[in-house]
Amino acid sequence: MAKQTGAGWTTLNVGDSSNASTDIRNDVTNFSFGTPRGVQDVTGIDKSAIERLLLLADFSTTLNGVYNPAVSHVVFSTVPSTSVNRMWAMTIGGKNLNLGTAGAGTGAVLFTDYQLTRAQTAEFTWTAPGVLANGSVPTWS
Repeated sequence: MAKQTGAGWTTLNVGDSSNASTDIRNDVTNFSFGTPRGVQDVTGIDKSAIERLLLLADFSTTLNGVYNPAVSHVVFSTVPSTSVNRMWAMTIGGKNLNLGTAGAGTGAVLFTDYQLTRAQTAEFTWTAPGVLANGSVPTWS
């Protein structure tokens, strides 16, 4: 497979407060995600360099988009008032980022905020940060 851009994203679905999967690609202008691992410093006084152990895996994301009252707002407007793990599905270049059983409709991501910004020039945008919720190790398939 050849190198490719991030244009033409295949799948970016997020569950609403009832975990109904919604395709939000058209409303998302950009986003970031990470799959970091924790580390523990276990350096003894007999070492001349740091010694570490890998710890738990994690996932975090920040989605940014344009306000759409019929799609993305329906998904994220309940973030401040509900405490639900939301379904997450992401595919690019035929590769899926799996967060446990999210594809089966159970929640994998906790969205922690839904920030709306109206700029002086009238752009109306949103940001929604999320973190891993279900304890499953993020894996690519």
